Amino acid sequence: MGAIIQQIQTSLLNLLGQAIEAMPSIAAAVVVIVLTNTAAKFVSLAVSAATQQTVKSLSLRSLLVQIAFALTWAAGSSIACVIAFPALRPGDIIGLLGLGSVAVSFAFQDIFKNFLAGILMLLHEPFQLGDQIVVEGFEGTVEEISMRSTQIMTYQGERVIVPNAIVFTNSVRVLTAMPHRRTDLPLILDYDTEPSLAIETLVKAISEVEGVFSQPTPEVDISGLNDGSLHLIVRYWTLPELFTGATDKN
Repeated sequence: MGAIIQQIQTSLLNLLGQAIEAMPSIAAAVVVIVLTNTAAKFVSLAVSAATQQTVKSLSLRSLLVQIAFALTWAAGSSIACVIAFPALRPGDIIGLLGLGSVAVSFAFQDIFKNFLAGILMLLHEPFQLGDQIVVEGFEGTVEEISMRSTQIMTYQGERVIVPNAIVFTNSVRVLTAMPHRRTDLPLILDYDTEPSLAIETLVKAISEVEGVFSQPTPEVDISGLNDGSLHLIVRYWTLPELFTGATDKN
């Protein structure tokens, strides 16, 4: 019994000694991680400033900044691992990632899908920052396109974060893709209303509204006579940002 206790004590002392010996390396690795965080922010700012004039696309500029940030962190983390574990060589890290790629792909397949979708979206630019879009029932202004998700600010002041894989694989209505946009506004009037007078009055009224284009000219059409009422549709064109959510039929 005494021999077992002595063996346990010896093992604990050996572990403690190894931990004490490794403390300088671990401390140095922590310093490298802290410096990496600072360096990643500095590199991101530098890339953003460098691409300010050379890259016109906001989405592509965002992609380059995010890639620079990720690469800086990857390099810093690798250096920290080598410092903390001197026996671990860069080739071992790459080999470990290769051996675990199958397991990692299953565990993080959703993350990888969102990551890849984010890169493709930033490259192809189906929409840009500031565009108004409708996706999966959410409508609002695009605030950010990261490598994982797309952030939308709705007209109600709510921030919606949609995974990029969902945005990439579903239909997206880009309301501000064109320089102008038509709004179809349905109206219901009393059946006794004189149609010609109603149409003339509505065309005149909508033409005087600030922001409504004179060309193409506003139109008012009769869509039906139902339930003792006159159904009209007012069609007018505005800048896309002035669109307020009425039913549209482009």
